[in-house]
Amino acid sequence: MRTALLFLILATLNLSAEKTRTEITKATTPKDDSKPNSPEVPDVYAVSGQIERVVVLRFKHQTDLLAGLETMIAKEKIKNGVILSGVGSVRNYHIHSVSNRDFPSKNMYIKDTDTPADIISVNGYVINGKLHAHMTLADGEKAWGGHIESGNPTFTFAIITLGVFSSNMNLDRLDDKTYR
Repeated sequence: MRTALLFLILATLNLSAEKTRTEITKATTPKDDSKPNSPEVPDVYAVSGQIERVVVLRFKHQTDLLAGLETMIAKEKIKNGVILSGVGSVRNYHIHSVSNRDFPSKNMYIKDTDTPADIISVNGYVINGKLHAHMTLADGEKAWGGHIESGNPTFTFAIITLGVFSSNMNLDRLDDKTYR
């Protein structure tokens, strides 16, 4: 009886902290997902501008990275910007990354509520006030990363540096997967 009770307690503890993987199809429309590349869209194009100011953000213990970034982007009135750097550590993580090679695109969401990690880098953009942020994490044996999701509470601290572009820069199509 004691062995069965101990097994039940241990099994319950293992269920409370786990790593989950969920794949989600990110379809736009069947028409957009099936269209070929357009000769009207350049293979590569440049947008020029200047960084008007630099904003350094510090996150304290147990602050969610995504929520903190979105709050400060709104508070600092950042329309367009670039994440220049990011370091720190998280108590656990939640990210997603692309998981296929053909349209419609699919994303694999990985959430680990039990694994701490160092933040090796944070990068991405603010486009028209919308955040598109990625991070690379490491644990001493491996590195991994993806888009930042909610559920990345800082451990020791995190520091993220943003370069704020002039408001007249047009970054509208940079992260539009249908612009091809």
